[in-house]
Amino acid sequence: MSGHSTYEPKYAAEKWIDKRLPIVRMGVDFMAFPSPRNLNYWYAFGGILTLCLMSQIITGIILAMHYTPTVGEAFNSVQRIKRDVPFGWLLQSMHAVGASMFFLAVYIHMFRGLFYGSYKAPRELLWIIGCAIYLAMMATGFLGYTLPWGQMSFWGATVITGFFGAIPVVGESLQQWLLGGYSVGNPTLQRFFSLHYLLPFVIAALVGLHVWAVHHVGQNNPIGIDIKTKEDTLSFHPYYTMKDGFAIAVFLMIFALFVFYLPEALGHADNYQRANPMVTPPHIVPEWYFLPFYAILRAVPDKLMGIMLMFGAIVVLFILPWLDTAKVRSMRFRPTTRRFFYIFLFMCFVLGWCGAHSPDDIAIPMGHGGMTFKWVSRVATLYYFAFFLFLLPVLGWVEKTKALPDSITKAIHDGEA
Repeated sequence: MSGHSTYEPKYAAEKWIDKRLPIVRMGVDFMAFPSPRNLNYWYAFGGILTLCLMSQIITGIILAMHYTPTVGEAFNSVQRIKRDVPFGWLLQSMHAVGASMFFLAVYIHMFRGLFYGSYKAPRELLWIIGCAIYLAMMATGFLGYTLPWGQMSFWGATVITGFFGAIPVVGESLQQWLLGGYSVGNPTLQRFFSLHYLLPFVIAALVGLHVWAVHHVGQNNPIGIDIKTKEDTLSFHPYYTMKDGFAIAVFLMIFALFVFYLPEALGHADNYQRANPMVTPPHIVPEWYFLPFYAILRAVPDKLMGIMLMFGAIVVLFILPWLDTAKVRSMRFRPTTRRFFYIFLFMCFVLGWCGAHSPDDIAIPMGHGGMTFKWVSRVATLYYFAFFLFLLPVLGWVEKTKALPDSITKAIHDGEA
């Protein structure tokens, strides 16, 4: 799929470099990569995510130069960055808002992959690497959430690290190793800061593997059929660089809206108070991008079972390529599966909604009583796992799919792509 290189060095310096380190050849071949000609704007989020990662790394490095990872000074150093460091308010807002934009883009990227079957053969390893990136992002996001050392940072770290103590046999030792002691304190903050600084570079390495895998097996496309002739492809540049450039410009406008006008909208008000181990917030919640998993964690009363379900919700993504038994990739040609996917998407929003509220709140009035968030989250959690473990395998065997077009070119001409 990657094809034979068409790069021909013209000058002596180019030839000398190309023989020893063909980095220019790699760049030229990347821009000339033959891509399916029917890619839509949902496929632009790969470029958007690359931009988000670069932004987070650059702003994070600069912020780390001014941050003090100690219990006594962490909160003050963040405030000093926002008030006294030249353009510190901008860097801090870009980093904080950028985390939310990063997760928003990655969720859209993953749901697009689910809908178009981008996890199916021969792209299983591509999907697994993407899930590894997502897992590393979750760890990085959680570690970064503790660094401002506000009320929600402290108690969020206390609650999340406390879950490890429920693991049989090794749980208590593992929890103490994470904390650097018996409770959240200075060693915890320093360890979290060190790991938060390290993991983005791990993510960058995984992204490199992800891009390599894409160029080896080729991109999927909205109709989910393989490229058959050269007419089915377009050069990545200028066609998709322009298309991705437009999508990135729109994304940056939304990004700028939050950075300049709503920088605190995606955070929690309690995190603007200094961490106080003697005062517990009335409702401890993580950032919005963890809320569905937080709801799954609280869906059952047993602590260990909740942890297993939460991690199982992530593990199931890794084995998805072998759970979906359908021969057809794209849900455009799987009408029944597409309807269940829309319900799955809705249930993910429901889980996020439940995760943001107290389990004792009444969610849906029903007659003289009501259905609590606990039961709503249980139903949504059940459907989450049923979609992957039951619906996709069964529908793959029994669903009658629509006829696939002969080629990408024919589908475009017939208006089916």
